[in-house]
Amino acid sequence: MQPRFLPPALAVISLIAWAPAQSPAPRAVDLTAADRTKLKATYFASAKPGPGVMLFHQCNRDRKMWDELAPRLAASGLNVLTLDFRGYGDSGGTAAYKLPPEQGQHTVVDVWPRDVDIAYEYLRSQPGVNKAVMGAGGASCGVNQSILFAERHPEVQSLVLLSGDTDRVGRRFLRNSPQLPIFACAADDDGNTLQVLQWIVEGSRNRGNRFQHYQAGGHGIEMFAPHPELTGLIVNWFDTTLRKTPGRAPVNPDHAPHRNDALETLDEPGGAAKLADVLARARRSDPNATPFSETLANLIGYEHLQEGDTKGAIEIFKLNAKAFPNSPNVYDSLSDAYLADAQSALAIQNAEKVLQLLESDSGDTAERRKLLRESAEQKLKQLRPVAH
Repeated sequence: MQPRFLPPALAVISLIAWAPAQSPAPRAVDLTAADRTKLKATYFASAKPGPGVMLFHQCNRDRKMWDELAPRLAASGLNVLTLDFRGYGDSGGTAAYKLPPEQGQHTVVDVWPRDVDIAYEYLRSQPGVNKAVMGAGGASCGVNQSILFAERHPEVQSLVLLSGDTDRVGRRFLRNSPQLPIFACAADDDGNTLQVLQWIVEGSRNRGNRFQHYQAGGHGIEMFAPHPELTGLIVNWFDTTLRKTPGRAPVNPDHAPHRNDALETLDEPGGAAKLADVLARARRSDPNATPFSETLANLIGYEHLQEGDTKGAIEIFKLNAKAFPNSPNVYDSLSDAYLADAQSALAIQNAEKVLQLLESDSGDTAERRKLLRESAEQKLKQLRPVAH
């Protein structure tokens, strides 16, 4: 099945006091994309010169989700621009999720970054914005946009990432950018988001990274309501890493950079075959050895599938099934990949395996078992007439 896309670790950083400052009123901004699509943004200017921050919304909201945080950042001395992705909020165009899958993927991967850079040029052009020191923050699908934005613009010296993930380009960039401090936050009740985001942040070598972990709070911006201190933590983070000590955060003793060799191998071309050898060697000494995470391998497999690399996705999902043979989810994912590769008989075989394993599955929640059953049954309904 496709993933959606500690006690508080920031206790060592004191929250900055905030009171309304005499910043200019937020200003609606009209922008035009390269293909003439009209985009809408809001500019929150600081009352004094300072760094700039780009904020990217999650894909079930729009730029207004930042209307509480952005004024507080402006009051702290930062100049903030929030942008509606095309098809969201007040921007023109069609939202990526409403387009055919291939076209939607192209919009997110190729078109959004161009739109973002047009908005960024507006931010850079504003009086008082320090062009040499920038920050970026995003929630959910805005996380990947934030990371890739930093990859394109080396003046970005701080990131805030809420409840999201990134692709292989983004992961490679963070692994190779130890100078870039990251504040990240996710909650246990948000599916696999916590595990995925922790993997991303642990892959970074910056010793100042912070991970705010909540037991409950929901997805992205939803965490702000039950955890009102979170906005203050983010304001304090950007104030520290953009204004007080640009590009640097105090060393965080709770952050231990971790190199996950198995998953980094899986990120490489031909990685599934290499990791299959690793698994085989590990199983010779321990029949139950699992040198990688089922969830994260599944995520990487779906990345290949979304990119049109069905053969590569099949190999990753086959490896996951070998490592976790009692998990219904790995066979549902493998069935998806065979379906995408037009191998109907194997897609049926693996969907039937899902239903078989669900009969005795005790490792998944009732809701997850329900979703897996519906996914498998939908594929069988679609495929059985074709097979006969």
